[in-house]
Amino acid sequence: MTHSIDYRGYYLVFRDISRLVHSTSSVDEVIRLAVTKTAELLHAKGCLMRVRNPETGEFEVAAACGIAERFLNKPPVSCRQILDDLRGGEKVRIFRDIWAAPRTDSPQQVWDEGVRMLLDVPLYHDEELLGLIRAYLSEAHDFEQAELDFVVSLGEQCACALNKARLIETQRNHYDRLILQTEKLSALGRMAAGIAHEINNPLAGILLYGSNMLKKTEPDSPFRQGLEIIVRETSRCKGIIQELLEFSRHKTPKKCPTRINEIIEKALSLVDNELMLRHIKVEKRLAQDMENILLDGNQMEQVFVNLLLNAAQAIDKNGHIVIETRMDPCRRMEIVEITDDGCGIAPMDATRLFEPFYSNKNTGTGLGLAVSYGIVRNHNGHIKVASRMGGGTRFTIELPVDGASGAEPSDRGAMHGTP
Repeated sequence: MTHSIDYRGYYLVFRDISRLVHSTSSVDEVIRLAVTKTAELLHAKGCLMRVRNPETGEFEVAAACGIAERFLNKPPVSCRQILDDLRGGEKVRIFRDIWAAPRTDSPQQVWDEGVRMLLDVPLYHDEELLGLIRAYLSEAHDFEQAELDFVVSLGEQCACALNKARLIETQRNHYDRLILQTEKLSALGRMAAGIAHEINNPLAGILLYGSNMLKKTEPDSPFRQGLEIIVRETSRCKGIIQELLEFSRHKTPKKCPTRINEIIEKALSLVDNELMLRHIKVEKRLAQDMENILLDGNQMEQVFVNLLLNAAQAIDKNGHIVIETRMDPCRRMEIVEITDDGCGIAPMDATRLFEPFYSNKNTGTGLGLAVSYGIVRNHNGHIKVASRMGGGTRFTIELPVDGASGAEPSDRGAMHGTP
């Protein structure tokens, strides 16, 4: 049996589906409209849509209209079964014998509802099967090629809209989780800062009285060793709390024109005794053409001191540190590199190096590099690390000369390789 093609109806339905690609970000809305518009286009007694679950890979019933609503509770179908039924990627498959159609559990019931033919429309996007629409038709007839082309195009538009809506929802869920995590970390930071303040005062008292008692204790007193332990461990706790307070405070950099080489020289003078005790040689390669740069000198000095101390600890004894500065005139960036020949960093540790409270050392809080990272970012700069086990480590800091946001480096963040 043949019939005339309703081109206007096809066009209107196709237009409505095409609008979904640009107008909605809801997966449920895309699915619902795709089912109803397909039923309208094919004059079907009902339509049912299965959508692939990205987590399980199975095709689950997501929406239905008309007589197909009774099948909403049908179990999921495996991807392999769907692909086998489509016979190698058919764009449309027609079943004139509903008793022989796959996934038809009660063909007699479907027949009694007046269904005489089934039509499956796969939803492909970039060769990936996202879903399948099944239409229940009240009469068996031959489709002209123009009709089938419209149906194929409809399936492609539905797949495109579904893919876009899924991507948007995935991103929205990702950002919602990030926002929630950020709020939790912010609350935790405020709580930690409050606790640190409360603990800091009694610790200061313990340290004061412990130090006074230690001074008054005779060298051969049985209490001296215990007092030394109290003073040492209290000092360590106070240092940890001070680092925690520094990390929890958001200090806006007080920028002024500064010579980066001068800040490095000050940082080196602060750690000179530590490096000398460890017999570590420092090689300075400070470029003479460095321009004045907008920086908070005290904050950047803290960054360089922390990186130099980390390098010293990685070397332990009898090593070599190279500190180099240079200009990148094209990007208007000043670059500082601190390279050591120490033990290096494991790839797994390198990816988490700038996370707060993460440390692969037996001592310390894991806040030093996190604070340094924050300071560099507050200066619109970038910090990255290259390292390999047993082959040393190189930290690279890039800072914009005028203090404005600089271009992202191609290999930003923590990375591992040859320093």
